[in-house]
Amino acid sequence: MSTLESQDHKDLRTAVAALARRHGPGYDRATLWAEAGKLGYLGVNLPEEYGGGGGGIAELSIVLEESGAEGCPLLMMIVSPAICATVIARFGTAEQRRGWLPGLADGSLTMAFGITEPDAGSNSHRITTTARRDGDDWLLTGRKVFVSGVDIADATLIVARTEDARTGSLKPCLFIVPRDAPGFGRRAIDMELQAEERQFELTLDDVRLPADALVGSEDAGLLQLFAGLNPERIMTAAFAIGMGRHALARAVDYAKTRQVWKTPIGAHQAIAHPLAQAHIELELARLMMQKAAALYDAGDDAGAGEAANMAKYAAGEACVRAVDQAVHTLGGNGLTREYGLGKLIAASRVARIAPVSREMILNYVSHQSLGLPKSY
Repeated sequence: MSTLESQDHKDLRTAVAALARRHGPGYDRATLWAEAGKLGYLGVNLPEEYGGGGGGIAELSIVLEESGAEGCPLLMMIVSPAICATVIARFGTAEQRRGWLPGLADGSLTMAFGITEPDAGSNSHRITTTARRDGDDWLLTGRKVFVSGVDIADATLIVARTEDARTGSLKPCLFIVPRDAPGFGRRAIDMELQAEERQFELTLDDVRLPADALVGSEDAGLLQLFAGLNPERIMTAAFAIGMGRHALARAVDYAKTRQVWKTPIGAHQAIAHPLAQAHIELELARLMMQKAAALYDAGDDAGAGEAANMAKYAAGEACVRAVDQAVHTLGGNGLTREYGLGKLIAASRVARIAPVSREMILNYVSHQSLGLPKSY
């Protein structure tokens, strides 16, 4: 890592880790979010002219990874500063940037992101939430599911589709929908997953929005959408790596002190080797995440797309195996509340299935990287 990260990056890791360690696994999300925002960590990727740190996704991923490694991941970092703020910074109007970016940077404003639909899943081309013009306004109608943190967000960036009068085809556009907009409803989804941020189903019943709710151009299509989805995959990788590191650290500490026979259990290769393998896999996933972030921050969207998908896949797999091995290392203690690993069994699966499943990533790599024919 010393050959890949600057001293500034190392210092950022150290500072964020110290902050997260003070809060620990029993953290209060709102308190940690506010403190991280005040210290400039939430907006480290945003332009300095709007109160950000002037960095990129590389720096933001460090913040999420290190907070997760200390047991207090901030899931909304994937959404608010990484997706929404990035899209607004790149494509928003001057008024949208002035109105949203300073608050998103310091954490005083939060924005959710709605793309997934009940009948679309991972196929963003099947989105049916539509936006139609009504004079100078827009009317949005549709449904979204598995939208994180809508109850704590000031607005939600909604992916809808407008109709191209020239071709009759539907194309994606992005709209900022205020939390209290008439016709904008939400219902909490009852999840087995234990997380600070809840999941919601959204309904949009002719939600009327002014013309300036549209982010960027209605003709940009997928360009604007994927400007936010690549950071989402990179940050999901950071989320998974941080969680995997946290689980692995708890298991290593336990294996160093737990003694059943004459030596600590960590002296036995049946315990030591799987933990070593988990560490290797997490480090390899981090390398791909760093590559993806570097490509994205350099403006190589195409290259970042491939690397971001690979990073998300590798991190998700590494996280699940690290958590599983940590639980097995602790045995029965791995499922007690005292050690806090049991709740990670469900949480670790999130990185496999969201925001895009590992199978869809394998489809992407087989088609885009290897040139194999599509089956769909």
